[in-house]
Parts: sequence; structure tokens; C-alpha cells
Amino acid sequence: MRLYLLRHPRPDVAAGLCYGASDVATADTEQRQLHAALHAQGLPGAMPVYASPLRRCAELARRLCADPVFDGRLAEMDFGSWEMRGWDNIARAEIDAWAGDLLRYRPGGGESVLQVARRVAAFRDDLYRKNHAEALVVCHAGTIRLLSALHGGEAVETAALQAARRPHHIGYGELLLLKD
Repeated sequence: MRLYLLRHPRPDVAAGLCYGASDVATADTEQRQLHAALHAQGLPGAMPVYASPLRRCAELARRLCADPVFDGRLAEMDFGSWEMRGWDNIARAEIDAWAGDLLRYRPGGGESVLQVARRVAAFRDDLYRKNHAEALVVCHAGTIRLLSALHGGEAVETAALQAARRPHHIGYGELLLLKD
């Protein structure tokens, strides 16, 4: 399978905010520009489009495909009470607690990286059972990092730790391709 992973456009939020599972929008101009760039590359063509139901992904998926499949398992990590707070306004002790247990700590009482990895792995397993030759997934940087780590065949816990430890360098609107 050729799996195209596409990060959503830049959201309309102030820099430095934690917005994981918050349903924030993106500028229409960002959506149109990314859609045009993908269309120029021939994407998505006839392949199925899957997307996180959060607006920053869903709006683009609707532009790309008449009938995208929205799947909540593709949503970004829920940071609980940290959502929509500035990273600088989150107590250092809380950030340190998360750094001390990347796998199981639940930032702001939201989800742990392991919980997110399990739902993303379940999506991936279901997707691969469909035997598509190729598919496009519009999602989030965290989801892309997890799907990439799972692509290596690692166990969910190992992949989750790899994704959590990997520096984040996935740009808004960036497209990655995983091939089997």
C-alpha cells in the first residue's frame, strides 16, 4: 500500500498555544492553497481519503474528496486542561511529569501517548485490512509521527515511545509517503 499522510494547514491560533484536540479552524486561503498544490500533483486522484474529524483536517478533506471517511481515531492527542493554554503557562512540574513518563502520563488529565498510539494503531490495522492500493490520510503531526513509527513494524508501546521522543519537524501542509 502507498499511504499518503498529509498534515492539515496552519490553524488560526496564536503561536505557543497547546491546541491538540481543540477543534480550531484554518484560514480559507491556507485551505485553498494546499488544495491547489495537491491537485497540481494529481492528489488524491481516485484514492480514498480518510481524515480526522477536527475542522482543520475535515475542511481540507472535503475539498479533496466528495465523500471522505472521517475517523475519530485520527484526531490529535487530547491535552485535557492544557488545551488552548500557552505552553509557557503550563506548570513546569506538569511538563516535567510528562517528560518523566512519556508513555503513560496524561497531560492535563487528557490522553496518554500510549492511549493515542493504541487508537491510531487500530485505525491503521483497519485501513490495511481494506486492501487499498493507496490512500490519503489528512491528519495531525502527532498522528503522522505515530503512523510513521508503526510503519516500521514495532509494537505499539515501542512505536509510541519512538514517536514521542522524535523531534517534531512536520510542517503544516506537509505530505509524507509510506510504502509497503
